[in-house]
Amino acid sequence: MDRKNLCVVFIIFAVAIVQAVGFDTELFETIPCDSNACFDSLHGALGDCSCNVDTIDYFNNVKIFPRIQSLVSKDYFRFYKVNLKKDCPFWADDSRCAMKYCHIKTCSKESVPGFDGYENEYLEESPVLKYTQGAQSPCNGDSDHDPDLGYLNLTISAASQFEIAKWKAYDDSLDNFCQCDDKDAEAEYVDLSLNPERYTGYKGPSAHRIWRSIYQENCFRPKSNPYESFPYVLSSDLGNMCLEERVFYRAVSGLHASINIHLCSKYLLSEKKLGFAAPPDGEWGPNLEEFQRRFDPSQTHGEGPNWLKNLYFVYLLEMRALAKAGPYLEREDYFTGNPVEDEETRGAIRNMLGVIYSFPDHFNESLMFNGSQAARLKADFRQHFLNISRIMDCVGCDKCKLWGKLQTQGLGTALKILFSGRWDGENEPERGTLTLRHKSQKRLQRTEIVALFNAFARLSNSIRELENFRIMLRSHDAKMTIEYIRRP
Repeated sequence: MDRKNLCVVFIIFAVAIVQAVGFDTELFETIPCDSNACFDSLHGALGDCSCNVDTIDYFNNVKIFPRIQSLVSKDYFRFYKVNLKKDCPFWADDSRCAMKYCHIKTCSKESVPGFDGYENEYLEESPVLKYTQGAQSPCNGDSDHDPDLGYLNLTISAASQFEIAKWKAYDDSLDNFCQCDDKDAEAEYVDLSLNPERYTGYKGPSAHRIWRSIYQENCFRPKSNPYESFPYVLSSDLGNMCLEERVFYRAVSGLHASINIHLCSKYLLSEKKLGFAAPPDGEWGPNLEEFQRRFDPSQTHGEGPNWLKNLYFVYLLEMRALAKAGPYLEREDYFTGNPVEDEETRGAIRNMLGVIYSFPDHFNESLMFNGSQAARLKADFRQHFLNISRIMDCVGCDKCKLWGKLQTQGLGTALKILFSGRWDGENEPERGTLTLRHKSQKRLQRTEIVALFNAFARLSNSIRELENFRIMLRSHDAKMTIEYIRRP
């Protein structure tokens, strides 16, 4: 009898340990409820802006989604140059994903359309090269010129050249909200169409350490929430943060929500099967249970619907950046070496920007960074997001890292447009008629443009997928009701 009691106690203790460990590594490892609770409060005003959810739903699903998805399928936006081999700068990289779905397919430079024409498109002459001895031209072409009396020594020592290079790097960094590694020697081109964002199986302590580091160490926080193993800021505490801090948190939270929706909507439903008609990479599709696990209020301390609202918020933020930089973007070449497609891409850009200009309730960035602490707060804002972009190098799954870096750079580019000041001081475009006097100073790198549009496309896709999950939940609830009525 004593032995049986001892076994029972041991089993209970073991179950408790497993549950405790599971809660620490899987934030919400409970059975999802069967209800429409995820969407019950996903209506009305978003807060921190004058727009509401229902307006964005219609505008995105009807006007933006088909246009942006067609646009990012163009060659210019399909190829993204990125360095996926950087070491994690914050901790030892001890958790490489071994699943086949984590791997990506890179492509050679020669296979990128128009590579020879645009690889050096944005390369600038180093400011120190013009001062080397070899760069100087003789001034003895004029008969009345005495080279000895008019000699001007323009050479600069190697040490000074090194310092000047550091000055330029520092000046450039002041405008950047994320690190750009496309000029790294190890950077490679990736065809995004061959490496779609979807569920990879990357999870557990490594994945959660990424998001814990982002939320707990690099987001502004009014105070720690009372829930153990729950790193997020509670919506009830957002009122204790200033506007700039709320915008930062909501943008990061919205990006996180969007990524989670992508994983739920492109979930591995079954492995590769034998047979002529079987999908070669397995069957992928929406997973309603996984969606509820990540967003249902009963699984997220009531925060799931607020995270979905943050998705709409960051969508507004990035759309405003596209509108603000619209006149500049309309004048880009979008060169790939294919004149026909390049013209189609420019036409598609103008068409989509025209639709974005027509949106009535854009995010108003002019309300931010206006107080006595504006400079310090903007510097903190930029540094926090820069750290988040560096954390992406700590992701242990290559495919997750690819899309994490791309979407982080896209959001960082949007923040650069909104808050760097380079696009301020100009009149709002009369729908594309603005003449840019200093275009060279406002130039975005090719990878920034590719990341900006692809990141916005991902947000647009997430909002469209929410509608699919709404329909699935209604169908599921109706089916459960019918089964309940039929019970004897």
